[in-house]
Amino acid sequence: MARRAKETGEDGALAKAAKPSGTRRKLVAKPTYTAPALEKGLDVLELLATLTVPVTPSQIAQRLGRSVQEVYRMVLTLERRGYLIRPPGEEALVLSTQLYGLATLFPPFRRVVDAAQPIMNALALETSQAVHVAVLDGLNQRIIAQVDSPAPIAIRLRVGAASPAVRGTSGRTIVAFQPAPVKEWILSQSEALVPAEQVARFRLRIAAIASRGYERIEGEVVQGVTDLSFPIMNAAGISIAALTMPFLTSQQVIVPFDDAAVILFGAARRISESMGGQLPEPHFPLPMDAPLA
Repeated sequence: MARRAKETGEDGALAKAAKPSGTRRKLVAKPTYTAPALEKGLDVLELLATLTVPVTPSQIAQRLGRSVQEVYRMVLTLERRGYLIRPPGEEALVLSTQLYGLATLFPPFRRVVDAAQPIMNALALETSQAVHVAVLDGLNQRIIAQVDSPAPIAIRLRVGAASPAVRGTSGRTIVAFQPAPVKEWILSQSEALVPAEQVARFRLRIAAIASRGYERIEGEVVQGVTDLSFPIMNAAGISIAALTMPFLTSQQVIVPFDDAAVILFGAARRISESMGGQLPEPHFPLPMDAPLA
C-alpha cells in the first residue's frame, strides 16, 4: 500500500507539473512527418524524367546515392504499376508516358485537349505546319498537345516539355492575359529562374502582347522559324492555354505565313468559343515584330 501511495504521489506530482501555469506557454512547432518510401519512388521518377537514355537499377542507385537494394524495390514497384518500362531487348529502364497520361486526366487540361485536338489536326493539314497547345504549370509553360506537320521537314515540341513561361512564345501569350495579381506574381517569381534584366524585357513584351492580342517572334529559338501564338480564352476573359505554330520557312512552304496566320487565329478562336471565351480579331496581315533585345 505504501508503495502504491508513493507511486500515486509521484504520478500526482507529474500530473501537477504538467498543468499549464497562469503564463502563456510557448508554442512548440509540430514535427515534420516524412514518407521515406514515397520520397525514394519520387526520386526515381524525377531522375528518369531528366534522362534521355535507359538506365539500370544500379545506375539509378549510384546517381541517387542510395543502395541498390532500396532502389531495386522502388524500381520493381514502379515498373509493375507502368511508370517505368524496359525497351525491347533492354534490361535498363526508361520513364513511360503514364505520368503524362495522369496529368491530362486533370479536368481543365482534358477539356482543352479534347476541344483542340480535332481543330489542330485540321490546322496542321491545311497549313502544312506543326502546331501545339501549351498551358501554365506554375512558372513554366508545358506542352499538353502537339500535331506534326505532314511536310517531310518541320519543327515540333515534345509533349510534356516544360520551360520558363516568360522565355517561351506560348508562355508569354498566356501570361499576357492573366489577372494583374497573377501576372505580377509570375513575373516577380521568374527572377529566380531568369536574370532580372531579362525579366524586365519580358515584362515589356508581355504588355505589348496584351495590347495586340498575340505573340509573334522570329528566330528566338531556331533560325528560319517564326513562332506565332494566340491565346485560348475562357468565359472570364482569361487565357487558359495558347495555340502556337512554329512556322518553318523553307522552299517547301505550301501556305505563306500571312495565310497561315489567319488560319491559326481562326483555330484559336474556335477553341476559345468551345471554352466559352471570345478572341478579338487582330488586323491582318500581322506586322513584322522586333526581335527580343
